[in-house]
Amino acid sequence: MKIGELAKTTATPVETIRYYEKIGLLPEPNRDSSGYRSYRTAHLDRLLFIKRCRNLDMAQDEIRELIGLAEQPEADCSDVDALLARHLTHVRERLRELASLEETLVRLQKACTDGRTVRECGILGELNSELGALEPEDRHNHVPGTHGPGQK
Repeated sequence: MKIGELAKTTATPVETIRYYEKIGLLPEPNRDSSGYRSYRTAHLDRLLFIKRCRNLDMAQDEIRELIGLAEQPEADCSDVDALLARHLTHVRERLRELASLEETLVRLQKACTDGRTVRECGILGELNSELGALEPEDRHNHVPGTHGPGQK
């Protein structure tokens, strides 16, 4: 099949398919005599696998690692389990971060009262007073080592 058909079948933008090829998550397809990409069922299966992993919020490096592990069907699956355990830890940490974010937003919203001007806005006042208390800029929403160094 051609790239447009693969894109339509998987509901994946053509640009994303090309990107996955470029970064090595999706193997490059053969080209027909006209130079068009010619995708096989293996490409469709791999792309669907990638989409499922992305739906689980897995990073590209995690997906790459899973693909590598899947290519060793006789190997012990403990590495797959370990990868999933690391990802689950990341998800749980992110949930804690989101719960904290929700608490902060609720507190900020309570600072708002009706009939005030923007100058008197409690939300803006709180945001301005909290500027010094913000987390460091290098804070990220991924557990170190789970999604690769320096990825956010």
